[in-house]
Amino acid sequence: MTIEETVKLARPNILTLKPYACARDEFKGQADIFLDANENSMGSVLSEAMNRYPDPLQVKLKEKIAEVKQVNPNQIFLGNGSDEAIDLLYRVFCQPGQDSVIIQPPTYGMYGVSANINDVKILEAPLTPDFQPDVEKVISLTGAYTKMIFFCSPNNPSANIMDVENVKMILTKFPGIVIIDEAYIDFSEKKSWIEELNRYPNLVVMQTFSKAWGMAGLRLGMLFAHPQIISLMNKTKPPYNVNECTQKLAFAALSNKNHKDEMVKMLLSERANLINGLSALKPVKKVYPSDANFLLVKFNDAGKMYKDLMNRSIIVRNRSSMPGCDNCLRITVGKPDENKRLIQTIKELDTK
Repeated sequence: MTIEETVKLARPNILTLKPYACARDEFKGQADIFLDANENSMGSVLSEAMNRYPDPLQVKLKEKIAEVKQVNPNQIFLGNGSDEAIDLLYRVFCQPGQDSVIIQPPTYGMYGVSANINDVKILEAPLTPDFQPDVEKVISLTGAYTKMIFFCSPNNPSANIMDVENVKMILTKFPGIVIIDEAYIDFSEKKSWIEELNRYPNLVVMQTFSKAWGMAGLRLGMLFAHPQIISLMNKTKPPYNVNECTQKLAFAALSNKNHKDEMVKMLLSERANLINGLSALKPVKKVYPSDANFLLVKFNDAGKMYKDLMNRSIIVRNRSSMPGCDNCLRITVGKPDENKRLIQTIKELDTK
């Protein structure tokens, strides 16, 4: 697909949309006096100056992200969590009551929730038993009104990376938007799809500050795509969607990448310990391979184990109701003492 063909997938009203012009859109550069936005000129009730609206396009932060991710700033969209980016993709590309998207369960639930909110039909192509795309099924579901296909890689809840060749095949054959959600990519040895952005105009890659960066409380999601797709999202989003505190803290975090890398290293070490510990337990039938900071674990009786752990003040996620995840719990890799307590608790429960 060319970028011209990709942009034409957008809803007609979005293509012709005149975006809201916020206070700082008409001015670039430095100024001494700001009397344009009806802010409180006297300051803020906080010691930190928060009386001014944040940069609506997060220019400085995007420049810093571009430096770290080796992309151009105009290939970056920032949202209030990846959930805002997902919702905007629907609003930009999908006509309510007409268009459809393909999701591949078991997968992240917000793809379906956002589809329902935006009145977009969901077509399901379940992953294979080893949690890989069923390419023939995916392609067979596509039609004139199929606008987007979602991949979660590493996948949530199965924790595995999607096969590169399968994804490339769909990217090449599908005349729509292909979204690859890489929320957990920092925990994998595989390359990010960001490196393929210039090759596939219909490719959209999502990442986040919530996982490896340890900043889930900030609610900051990153989306990478062709500049023309980014432009459509920027004119559709609310004017000040990323607040000043988030922008400043994210900028500071990017200047401390070594700390993020150290945390990832520790989590990977603990992931290996947790895999070994769980695999040796009688109630555990299988620990699936993981490219993420969590494990999908099959138990003899996941429902009972989930309740028993909760009664011991250990909270995990029961994913047994999802396709291919019968009797499975999703367990986040914790701190060393938390992982040891989990293993010991399961041992104690097995002896009761």
